[in-house]
Amino acid sequence: MTEPQFAAVTHVVLGYSIGVLGQLDRVLPAGSVLVLEEPGICAARDVAAQLERFSCAAGLVEAPVQDDARAGELAGRLQRPAGVRAVLPGLEYTVIAAAELAAAWGLPGAGPLAARSFRDKALLRETAAAHGIAQPDWAYVRDAAAVADFRAAHGGECVLKPTHLQGSVGIRLLGPGDDTGRAWQATTAADEAHLRTPGAGTARYVAEEWLHGTEVSVEALVHQGRVAFANTTRTQLFPGPHPVELGHVVPALPDDAAAAEKALDALVAATGFRSGILHAEWIIRDGTPHLLECAARLPGDYLPLLLALAYDSDLVRGFLDVLEGRAPSMAAAPAQAAAIRYLEAVPGTVREIRGLAAAQDMPGVIGVWMSVAPGDTVPEVTSSWSRAGEVVVVGADREEAAARALAAAAAVRVVTDPS
Repeated sequence: MTEPQFAAVTHVVLGYSIGVLGQLDRVLPAGSVLVLEEPGICAARDVAAQLERFSCAAGLVEAPVQDDARAGELAGRLQRPAGVRAVLPGLEYTVIAAAELAAAWGLPGAGPLAARSFRDKALLRETAAAHGIAQPDWAYVRDAAAVADFRAAHGGECVLKPTHLQGSVGIRLLGPGDDTGRAWQATTAADEAHLRTPGAGTARYVAEEWLHGTEVSVEALVHQGRVAFANTTRTQLFPGPHPVELGHVVPALPDDAAAAEKALDALVAATGFRSGILHAEWIIRDGTPHLLECAARLPGDYLPLLLALAYDSDLVRGFLDVLEGRAPSMAAAPAQAAAIRYLEAVPGTVREIRGLAAAQDMPGVIGVWMSVAPGDTVPEVTSSWSRAGEVVVVGADREEAAARALAAAAAVRVVTDPS
């Protein structure tokens, strides 16, 4: 591989992400970020042309950043920029390669073994079980019959998950009357072809106990193996068979936050995670947090914005701090609350969108953003990518922020003609 020279590069990002590059554009100087991406994705998404919109981008190098089995060889195929200070994953699918490259270059990072635990949902389950961390009962499944057997043994409910995909992609919530054959077909067919190269990660599937309780997430910055900053967010899901987030409120209730953050400390110790960011999702049942899953990358769903609004601190700068070997500079407590509410719409073709101006003018509203326009198709909400839009608000406390988000979302109506 022939490498161009990037004299001003200080940060290397593995995997092209519009969201991550947009965040780095705010905080890093022009020409300071080198992006590494899979050749097939570079071609399919025309990544080189897309990078032109980001002033921080120095350029693009094609590299096998999603080849987890050979991630340890990546450093030998690249020329290290002389001024590089940090390596970070741009995507879920590059967490392992980023950790391996940081370790090879002597830079702070998650650590290769920890990264592998967080990249594979089943391996994380095994690690949590070995260290006594509360979590749902679970089992590997190979077909629909095994899913049906697991569901029958767990009160007629279960969750079916792919272990190699990010977030809610491919996850199904199954009740007593749901068709396990159709669910199995949908889950095994799920993919993110625009982000994931074919064969990235090992495709395995698990059935899990469907836990009911309060859902929260912990966003944590870890510095040299210790949690240096943590926030707990209250989460609400869309109704239906797909566990997609309908809204978030920052911060969560104090008792929930204390319990979840204590559990996160145990997870950091169990995995040996060294430096970076974690986004861990928990269900609190009878006062005990049970681990749902955890990502070792910047969270999505506007969570960095919500934390910035609530804490008057920059989560992205804090992330770069720990990757550059410094303790993060973050406020210890929030000054106000912030919330996001995603918009609900009947699937179909968008005829018109009403109430945008009225919602924008409501108390505490920071922004109202649409993912669809008249003429677009609103699909069933099956993943984070299929939501119609969102409102972001602030409030004096969590109750006010949650109420304002609900009111602003209710003011916007996406009128559709059912397909």
